[in-house]
Amino acid sequence: SELAPVLMVGSEGSDLTDAANWTFASELVFRDLEPSRMVGVPFWEEGVIREDGKGATMFPPGWLETNVMEFTDPDHLWHDPEGRSLYLWMRAHTGGTGLACVAKVVESDDGSWTTQVATAPSGEPMLYVPCPGGQMRFHILQDPEDGDYWLLCSQATDSMRRPDRMPADRYGLPNNERHVLTLYFSTNCVDWCFAGIVARGDTPRQARHYASMVVDGDDLCVLSRSGDEHAHTAHDGNLITLHTIREFRSLKY
Repeated sequence: SELAPVLMVGSEGSDLTDAANWTFASELVFRDLEPSRMVGVPFWEEGVIREDGKGATMFPPGWLETNVMEFTDPDHLWHDPEGRSLYLWMRAHTGGTGLACVAKVVESDDGSWTTQVATAPSGEPMLYVPCPGGQMRFHILQDPEDGDYWLLCSQATDSMRRPDRMPADRYGLPNNERHVLTLYFSTNCVDWCFAGIVARGDTPRQARHYASMVVDGDDLCVLSRSGDEHAHTAHDGNLITLHTIREFRSLKY
């Protein structure tokens, strides 16, 4: 993939419609890295996987659809006490499930930002982190009340299905399920605990996916790109649905 996540930093008090008021971090291009270290990436050979016109093409591995994270807990291994490091949590297009891509962006004294590979405490580079639903667009929100993280993602249930035996209403690759929207919580953005199902379509065609959320007092408000039985595909929906999770913090254990 040629895609490169680019962090943009702007002052809240400036005119954010003026590009001159934004600082752009350096680019880190996925194809310039070493994406495979015996983790089955890519899962499929590149090219058309299904011949039925359902969007099942394995494109080159890559990352996309970024979340920006800052680890404020001093006990976190990736906490920066100087507050100059941000992390990018991204959808991992690998053909598989359960992984997200990660990169690090560091601010220099001159105000510039450099995007680089994240590293483990051993010094080894880290391109992937465990993430439920990391194969699709997901949204991570840090709770301003206690600092915990909440994850909205698409639940994969059938990613090992042979493509030639997939039901007609399934879209894309076997890992490309979009009709079960799930919620997780974590204290560190790596160890995720299942909180529940937010919404579910009656069939794989009836998507509940690509969702975003905001905290509203004790509740969590979720906006989902959705579809019903009239949707063209699970990808091309025809609805936007709003879901409210009352007293969402009570789901933690």
